Order: sequence, then structure tokens, then C-alpha cells
Amino acid sequence: MYNKKSVEDINVNGKKVLVRCDFNVPMDGTTITDDTRIVAALPTLKYLLANGAALILCSHMGRPHNVFNDKLKLNKKEKAKIEALPAEEQAAATEAALAKAAKDVTKLSLKPVADKLAEYLGVKVTLAKDVVGPDAVAQAAALKSGEVLVLENVRFHAEEEKNEPEFAKKLASLAEIYVNDAFGTAHRAHASTAGVADYLPAVCGYLIQKEITVMGNALNNPKRPFVAILGGAKVSDKIGVIENLLEKVDTLIIGGGMAYTFIKALGGNVGNSLCELDKLDLALGLLDKAKAKGVKFLLPTDTVCAKEFDNDSPSKVFPTNAIPDDYMGMDIGPATTKAFADALKGAGTVVWNGPMGVFEFDNFAIGTKAIAIAVAESGAISIIGGGDSAAAVEKFGLADRITHISTGGGASLEFLQGLDLPGIAALNDK
Repeated sequence: MYNKKSVEDINVNGKKVLVRCDFNVPMDGTTITDDTRIVAALPTLKYLLANGAALILCSHMGRPHNVFNDKLKLNKKEKAKIEALPAEEQAAATEAALAKAAKDVTKLSLKPVADKLAEYLGVKVTLAKDVVGPDAVAQAAALKSGEVLVLENVRFHAEEEKNEPEFAKKLASLAEIYVNDAFGTAHRAHASTAGVADYLPAVCGYLIQKEITVMGNALNNPKRPFVAILGGAKVSDKIGVIENLLEKVDTLIIGGGMAYTFIKALGGNVGNSLCELDKLDLALGLLDKAKAKGVKFLLPTDTVCAKEFDNDSPSKVFPTNAIPDDYMGMDIGPATTKAFADALKGAGTVVWNGPMGVFEFDNFAIGTKAIAIAVAESGAISIIGGGDSAAAVEKFGLADRITHISTGGGASLEFLQGLDLPGIAALNDK
């Protein structure tokens, strides 16, 4: 699907390299609670440093809404709320809103990331006070080979998500080469993920290279039998994925909340389970397509159900097409778990996106865990498509037994749909 130049296809010695990373890590105040994304970026960063580059790193963190052009500025919604107040209350309300925004800025600063990078890279890592402002420009200009500069949160600029050319041009002007290694944001056409590639030689880092190689090979030249497992809440979230995979797989397994829409479409009773009534005809159409393509389409035959959406709610197992009206499906049942696991035996390639049930609740995580074990033991080239599936594999301690765990939930979904990802499409072809 993609054949893009990588960091190894370009001379970086003595060059300033702008690297788009995915440092949108979970935080507790100013403490990083999971540094997986930082660790994932290290191979590319270490390669660039070892080959004489000066690094300018950029990333977003969270969704700041009150910082524009490196300055606090209330958004339209909050302004309107304040303007609706009596005149004598507006000044105090504005001050309070700006104070809250200032706290948000502290929480969404990349300073903890810069500190963690210094620890892992073993070099001094400096944080710029801004993104394309005077401090970033001055520090980038003075940067030497082997040094690392982290720009402040790119989403402190509204121009980032709008992919405004002038902002992208300013960002690009800090460096001589652009490297995108943020697969998790590659499906977004933002200034730092796609726009800068208009102004600099643009290549991918090792993380993106692995994503497009492993997932691309799985989709375009899979070792067979090719089995795909899709779970999660809604059919509507994965219509494109299902349609694309039906052109490629030998077996498609459907679990999670989305399964109940198919069961309902086939005339079953799914009780209070999650079900998209406006997608029943679509579900039947997908089942017909699978039949026409000769694809085995596996749905749950039994389901672990409860009356309340709660870990401690008493559970019972019912046939998936005969769930009582006061019960809801929470996990695949034992017969389904065995059937799905059997379908994975002897598979050549397995792609999995989406849990089999409410795996966040330990009492309803049994099916998801069993499938995770079956994938790990299948001996297949196994690919986990980010998001909840990746979280499940990590939770059950099986990550080291999976061939590839994608770093991007939304990007993985779009890749599995066969859609073009702007952040990768913008890179230079080999």
C-alpha cells in the first residue's frame, strides 16, 4: 500500500531534523503513568542521534482549548458564556476562566516528556517555551548535532489542527529534514503530521515503517488462512473495516457489542444488549457479502449476560439469539469462546481489533482473555490493531507473544479500511 522513504534513506549527518512523535501519554497531574509511546519512539531518535542529527521533536498532548499562538485566549464558547453574565460579573468570570486555562496548560505541557526523554536518551533535552515563537526559533537556530530540543504542545496553536499552511511553513523552517514517526496521528491531516511535508524532505521513522510494513503485508499478501477478529461496541464504527476485510480474509469473527446487531438482524432476541436498530439491513448485507465471497462469518452462539452494567452484577449464560428482555450481553459465552479459539488454530495471519466483551470488568473479561491467549498460541503472524485490543493484550501479559501491536487505534482502523492516511501519504516515495 505504501512504499515510503525511511530515516535510513536520507543523510541526516549535521542536519536539523524535525521529528513528529506521538507523546500523547496518559498523565496523573505532571506524572506520566504509562511511557509506552515514549519508549516506542526511542529507536528512531537513537538512530538519528547516532548518525549526527540535531533533533527538534514535536507532539500534541491532550486537547487544549484555550491556548492560541502560545498565549491564553478563551475560546468562543467560554467567551459567549461570560458575555451572557451581568456586566459586573464578567471581569471576575474572565479571570477565573483564564486561571483555569493556565492550570490546563501546565497539565498539558510536554515538560514531563522532555524529562523522561533525557532519562532514556542519556543526553540533555531542552523544552522550548513555545512552538514557533521566539524561544523555539532561537533554540532551534543554536541547536548542534547530538542535541535534542522538544517544542511545546503543538495543539497550543489552533492552526495545528486546521493544518494552516503558514503555521506549517514556520514549523518546517526550524529544520532541514522532516521525520514522521507518529502513527497514532497519521490519519489526521494536521500541520505537524502532514503540512510540514510540503516544505521539507519527508521520511518515516522506524515506528511508522514497521506499521505500514507489517499491516500492509498482512492485508495485501497474507499468510493463509487469514482470520480477522472484530469486536467493540458498534457495527457503524467498523463498516469500512468489515467491507475491506471481506475482500481479503478467509474467516471473519465478530464479537463484542457489535455482534448483537447481526444477531437481531437474523431474527434473534438480544434483550437489553447494545444494538443498532438502524443498521439491521446493513448487517444482513454484510452477511450476504460474506456468503458470496466464501468467507466464514462467525457470530457468538452463547453469551454471558447480566441485568446491570456492573462488574458485580450476577451473570447467566443464554443463547445469543434468546437473551431475555431484562438481560444484556456482557461477554461471549463458553461455547463461543471455544468455537472462536478453534477457528484460530492453524491460522497463518490473525488481525484483531476490538474486545469480545466488557473486558474492563474482570468478571466479564474471560472471553476477551481467552481469545487473546488463543491469538498468542496460534503460531500465526498476529497483529493487534491498537485501542482496546492492545490494552487487553497488555492487561493479560501477552504482549511479548504477539507479532505486532499497533500504536494507533484510529489510524489502525483507517489502515484496515484501506483508506489513505494523510500523515503517511505526504511522505516521500522510494
